[in-house]
Amino acid sequence: MKTRLRSVLENGTLLFQQNSKITQLGKSGRVEEARKLFDQMTKRNTVTFNSMISVYAKNTRINDALNLFDKMPQRNLVSWNTMIAGCLHNHRVEIARQLFDQMPQRDSFTWTLMITCYTRNGEFEKARNLLYMMPDKMSPACWNAMVSGYLTYGKVKEARQVFDEMPVRDLVSWNSMLGGYTQTGEMSLGLKFFEEMPVKDVVSWNLMVDGFVEVGDLDSAWRFFKRMPHPNVVSWVTILSGLGRNGRVMEARRLFDEMPVKNVVSWNAMIAAYVQNTQIDEALKLFDEMPERNVVSWTTMINGYVRVGKLDEASHLLNQMPYKNVGAQTAMISGFAQNKKIDKAREIFNRITNRDMVCWNTMIAGFAQNRIMDEALDLFNQMVRKDIVSWNIMIAGYAQAGQMDKALALFEETKHKNIVTWNSLISGFTHNGLYPDAFKYFISMIRNGNKPDDSTYASVLSSCANLATLQLGTQVHVLVVKTGYEQDIFVTNSLITLYAKCGKMASAERVFSHTPRVDVVSWNSLINGYALNGNGMEAVRLLDDMEVAGVSPDEVTFVAVLSACSHAGLIDQGFRLFESMSQKYFIQPLTEHYACMVDLLARAGRLEVAFQMVNEMNTDGNAGIWGALLDACRVRKNLKMAKFAAQKLLEIEPEKGGGGS
Repeated sequence: MKTRLRSVLENGTLLFQQNSKITQLGKSGRVEEARKLFDQMTKRNTVTFNSMISVYAKNTRINDALNLFDKMPQRNLVSWNTMIAGCLHNHRVEIARQLFDQMPQRDSFTWTLMITCYTRNGEFEKARNLLYMMPDKMSPACWNAMVSGYLTYGKVKEARQVFDEMPVRDLVSWNSMLGGYTQTGEMSLGLKFFEEMPVKDVVSWNLMVDGFVEVGDLDSAWRFFKRMPHPNVVSWVTILSGLGRNGRVMEARRLFDEMPVKNVVSWNAMIAAYVQNTQIDEALKLFDEMPERNVVSWTTMINGYVRVGKLDEASHLLNQMPYKNVGAQTAMISGFAQNKKIDKAREIFNRITNRDMVCWNTMIAGFAQNRIMDEALDLFNQMVRKDIVSWNIMIAGYAQAGQMDKALALFEETKHKNIVTWNSLISGFTHNGLYPDAFKYFISMIRNGNKPDDSTYASVLSSCANLATLQLGTQVHVLVVKTGYEQDIFVTNSLITLYAKCGKMASAERVFSHTPRVDVVSWNSLINGYALNGNGMEAVRLLDDMEVAGVSPDEVTFVAVLSACSHAGLIDQGFRLFESMSQKYFIQPLTEHYACMVDLLARAGRLEVAFQMVNEMNTDGNAGIWGALLDACRVRKNLKMAKFAAQKLLEIEPEKGGGGS
């Protein structure tokens, strides 16, 4: 009897260990090893099947999960819930509903899963209908799923309506709603809601700290952190990460050293702070000191090497990883693609068996960045499921490649458009000189209830500037003010350019003077405006003002100032500024600067000096410069010099037969 009992216990222990091993293998993405163990098992129970189904589903092999589910000798409630959860994870909503309808019995978790399936897919009406069909309407879990679903799509008002309808609220309900406010940057509403909460836990406090970090208000985040009754590791890591993202690495390191308890997440956060600030050597030191590493540790370091262009080191680290992780492999794909090594990127992509959405999107983006749109489209069409990012990548890719007809066709085909979708199309029209179309879709965007952001305004204002349509531009300016973007540097620079190109320098100056923090682009836009409007002296004066304001000029600044000097006939000042570029500001003259000087000297009739400068310039031969000199020689009827310039032009562009620019 004892022997038999011992045998039963041993078999039960072995089965438990094997089931646990299958789950562990699945968590690390080792699906084939899990399947091999499953096939070798002489005894299996329902838990064994449930574990293997979960492994398949969580590693994007939903069809294998469904096949195994169909072969199960018997199922329990967990089996059905596991399969529906797998469909949720793989966005198979219709199959999930079929399973839901077939179930012999359901629990609260089943209803929650099905509601989440619908909300994740944006099908809120179906989710609400299911919520009201529930037999147990007092369960907060299903209501919480509905609130979270709305918040995932940024629908804070709708989420609040459901929250207010809830018959019973638990702490998860309150924290979910609080997270809705903090994650959308509504910190004043979040603070009010936080103060109204009947009970708060560490999650509530962490949401407030994280919210302030995300809006860049580190002082308020720090004050909340210091008020916390019992901060946990997440609290410390949230503040540390915020400091790192805002360039305050030394403060982040001090905080890291002060942490009472450190885990792998803390170490990863500090490494990420170094990586974000391109301090890769410091990141590596910390990585080497880590008592334990996880896939995030490896992936963060690989990302760090990719960011600084050290692809060999990144590849070496990837090869050292105990188990290849799709996140780390995706980082390498991105690195190779950004460095024009698209074949190597594709090679890694082809080796990945458990590709996720980010992996697919990264590879498509790689092809798009390298203007290989046929390959991008082929991969896009292979995707079983596409998210909004997939569509946006393709639209932006076609726009950057100048294929606006294809970009527009995809845009019209996209069911769910977000701000990035609209911006990709509008900026594409602007970039390709289709300015009326940019404005047309800007109007369409507003009529469809979408709110423009800084990128939208910058693109449409650029279109107005290039069309020199002051009336449309001023109408957009009114919208900018109404929507609170009048102090956004990206938008104000576009407004300065608009007014400058329309000859309204007083308006350009007014926008400039009302901008709280101007940058070098702001100064360049204003200087270029005076250059375009023939006021060379004012452009030169602004360069002096720029220096007094503590803003260093760049290459673009000098193109604008030299062009202004050329149009105003300020020969001596042009020469002085050209020399100051390298001597005072340590800016090496580019071909654009030489072209300005050729134009300046040619207008003054000093062709010999222009010829000498071009002949001695410290940059590669440029057809534009020799073409400008050739045109000047023709105007001044200097045939000897024209012949020499034409010969130089022929050497640079033999296919054009030496014609002028």
